[in-house]
Amino acid sequence: MSGTFIFFLSLVLIFANGCTDSAPAQKIRRPAVAGAFYPADKNSLQQMVEGYLANTKAPRINEPILALIAPHAGYVYSGQVAAESYAQLRGRKIKRVVVIAPSHFEHFRGVSIYDGDAYTTPLGKINIDKTFARELAQKNELLFLGSRGHTPGSSGRGEHSLEVQLPFLQVVLADFKLVPIIMGEQSYEICRALAVALAGLIKEGETVIVASSDLSHFHPYKEAVALDKKVLDAVSEWDYYNLSRNLQSRIWEACGGGPIVTAMMAAERLGATEASLLRYANSGDVPAGDKSRVVGYSAFAFFKAKSGAKQAGYSLNATDRQTLLAIAKKAVREKVLHKRIYEPKTNSPALLQSRGAFVTLTKEGRLRGCIGYTAPLKALYLTVRDVAISAALSDPRFNAVGKEELDQLDYEISVLSPFRHVRDVKEIEIGKHGLLIKRGDYAGLLLPQVAADYGWDRQTFLQQTCRKAGLPANAWKDEDSDIFWFTAFVFNE
Repeated sequence: MSGTFIFFLSLVLIFANGCTDSAPAQKIRRPAVAGAFYPADKNSLQQMVEGYLANTKAPRINEPILALIAPHAGYVYSGQVAAESYAQLRGRKIKRVVVIAPSHFEHFRGVSIYDGDAYTTPLGKINIDKTFARELAQKNELLFLGSRGHTPGSSGRGEHSLEVQLPFLQVVLADFKLVPIIMGEQSYEICRALAVALAGLIKEGETVIVASSDLSHFHPYKEAVALDKKVLDAVSEWDYYNLSRNLQSRIWEACGGGPIVTAMMAAERLGATEASLLRYANSGDVPAGDKSRVVGYSAFAFFKAKSGAKQAGYSLNATDRQTLLAIAKKAVREKVLHKRIYEPKTNSPALLQSRGAFVTLTKEGRLRGCIGYTAPLKALYLTVRDVAISAALSDPRFNAVGKEELDQLDYEISVLSPFRHVRDVKEIEIGKHGLLIKRGDYAGLLLPQVAADYGWDRQTFLQQTCRKAGLPANAWKDEDSDIFWFTAFVFNE
């Protein structure tokens, strides 16, 4: 074999080996809204984010932070609110950030965990934690690796809700890996599946969850503030059950309600006990902001408080109690006698709050009707009016109340506290706590006084609540069941 041929063959082998060993091209998600939602120039973006962070007002939280809520509008509108959340991460050793965001342009079943190598912004590249992403996707069939929601779909528009969180993270954290998640659906079941999977993988102190969400959209300023307060109260009170219900029913508004509910569920399972509102504002608060059609924004931190979980509860003064009893009686009388809806008025702040409530009617000591709203759908005084009428006329167990019975009825009102998830059934106190159990589409509730009246122990109370939901008596033991406790402020004539 000639020397020339050997030399040529060596070159071929070297070239072939080079082709075989070369790394495949990385799959990188490029910025879709740089230059629109935030500056495309690196230096301008850095300066803008640093400026917002320098102007934050919320006190520093020293306890471990498990999750945050941050808005996702253009920085000129929501950047200062978002900065309040991200300022809390400075100086913390965070290895991984899970960002959960809604899909605005593409609907799909389940949760899409990005299957690429990195996201980029004008501030540089953020590597994906591919091992964590893969393990997360294996936890539940509703979770999958893919590009849906991350890269432009049929609409051709790139999703902004996740992307706009990243420059803040790049500025406040020295080095971290990203787990980008887009929710194609935001039902309670999907939120729960993702939250349980995250809580099963996250180890304390190395990961923070970010829920990306704005609040109400395009209402007049005062109306938006009132509507947003309902969501803020539910988050602060850690009532993600009613939050999810009212968002799904479109009674309340938050475009990233699913990410918020998921973050609350996961943070709770990881040991968080307190939700702190860091800032609330809307687009009408910025200079020259249009107050006729605003979008709401909030910043929250979920953390382990040294004092433990706050106890949910509710009380009313004597005047408010008498007002509600009078409203209930007048509402029933007006409906039965005159077929019209009573329109009460009140200036009491306590009665203007949205609360769930039940009205129980008895006649000669026997139940005559009992109906209520478990969720805080309306102002308390309107809730009492509505459920009093329903208890008198619409309880399927009884005939409608007749005119001749009006003066024979006794009224009892139960005002419900926020709902808190039961982590250990030993928390349940007979006579103090009511119970709600949920599994899939089944849900059932019993008031605190029911267990006390019947002399049930804790296990019997749980079993009877399951039966009320149409579930087997021992369904409370299933991993797929969620149990919530609440208190009821009960008063009568």
